Amino acid sequence: MMEGSNYPARYWHRIDDGRLQCDLCPRDCKLHDGQRGACFVRARHADQMVLTTYGRSSGFCIDPIEKKPLNHFYPGSSVLSFGTAGCNLACKFCQNSDISKSHDMDRLMEQATPEAIANSARQHGCKSVAFTYNDPVIFAEYAMDAADACHAHGIQTVAVTAGYLHAPARRDFFAKIDAANVDLKAFSEDFYFKLTGSHLQPVLDTLLYLRHETKVWFEITTLLIPGQNDSDAEISALCQWVCKELGPEVPLHFSAFHPAHRMLDVPATPPATLVCARKIARQEGLAHVYTGNVHNIEGDTTFCAHCAAPLIVRDWFLIKQYRLDAAGRCPDCGTPLAGHFDAQAGHFGRQRIPVTIAA
Repeated sequence: MMEGSNYPARYWHRIDDGRLQCDLCPRDCKLHDGQRGACFVRARHADQMVLTTYGRSSGFCIDPIEKKPLNHFYPGSSVLSFGTAGCNLACKFCQNSDISKSHDMDRLMEQATPEAIANSARQHGCKSVAFTYNDPVIFAEYAMDAADACHAHGIQTVAVTAGYLHAPARRDFFAKIDAANVDLKAFSEDFYFKLTGSHLQPVLDTLLYLRHETKVWFEITTLLIPGQNDSDAEISALCQWVCKELGPEVPLHFSAFHPAHRMLDVPATPPATLVCARKIARQEGLAHVYTGNVHNIEGDTTFCAHCAAPLIVRDWFLIKQYRLDAAGRCPDCGTPLAGHFDAQAGHFGRQRIPVTIAA
């Protein structure tokens, strides 16, 4: 095994002019010796592609699973979360730009092997490990090895991702993942191209793949940005597509934007916008629609898809009421709730605990 900046990457080939083309994502970066891809962490070193952040992290924290956000994947449980640096998108509104846009490898102060990550999750009683903070697609080799180590200890794996990757990498990556939250950043190609430097269709392809070709539990998050992707028409079109192509019980989270990165002049999303979006989504047939980054108990609550009884009542990330029978069904009408549930909710609550992992 080669360490650190020399870890051999997968998903590349040599092209006729001598450059190496990265085949991980649709950016298809073509590199001369010494060059890095748009993500900054996949680079050409001599005659091979390498991953420069394998085994290196921007930090580890234990979070509530609802923070990912995942509301239908073992509610109330704790998840060991970590990321690296870099990103293969160029979102002008990035909410984690200090990590995802960082070209400073010194930010990656913590080192941990996949086995050390799995051991730490087990020792801290975490139900799962999340690859998050920046997009795990770009550190796929590290994430997949960590996932194998976690599964050997009976620990679940979670990916928080924009879903921007080619089919071969998509297949390999999600084969190691138990649950995912996928950012569907908007429902227009114009938005994706101008504000993220990417394209919409590969993200839709990832969602279709997850729904129809895997058993990965997934939920969707859309960050609503005033004047950019928050029109009633676009929200309605997005929800219609999700309902028709993915199914009415796929959870959808509308999250509030806060001024960040290159969009500091755009105001924060009014809570009323999220409430309206949730109403539209439910009118379009989606059963489980949530509001994020705002305090809204109704928007945090999981309701039965059939009888609308409140099943999981949340106040931020704290579960106030958990009404599911042992089989994960509504106790009032017997309708199964889509997702993965224990007989009782976890009790991790709202806390966030930084941890140090021995490499």
